[in-house]
Amino acid sequence: MNSVTVRPGAADSGFAAGDPVTLDPVTLDPVIHAPTRLQIVSALAAAEEAEFGFVRDTLGISDSVLSKHASALETAGYVRIRKGYVGKRPKTWLSLTGQGRTAFAEYVRNLQRIVAPSGLTILPR
Repeated sequence: MNSVTVRPGAADSGFAAGDPVTLDPVTLDPVIHAPTRLQIVSALAAAEEAEFGFVRDTLGISDSVLSKHASALETAGYVRIRKGYVGKRPKTWLSLTGQGRTAFAEYVRNLQRIVAPSGLTILPR
């Protein structure tokens, strides 16, 4: 374990300035950690379900990139991919599973633990 001393101005981190802080090892989920997958999971966390094209356009990625990463998230059990039709047009919807929501919440908690000693936060104030 490594120890650091909290700098002045980092009081918002929950640590007092000058206090030594032990940084425990934190593991970030490698399935979610890839930037595109993190963006997908984050977007899906805000909705019950999202249409494939909406996610693609929101993230500014190609069909193939979204398909590849959504498949990896589905294999991990984090995303459900549902196919159907609207009229005669095929559509695909993505949603986070319960396991995916839990994994994302844990990822965010662990990321916050990593940045907390700096006085910064990834959490809303």
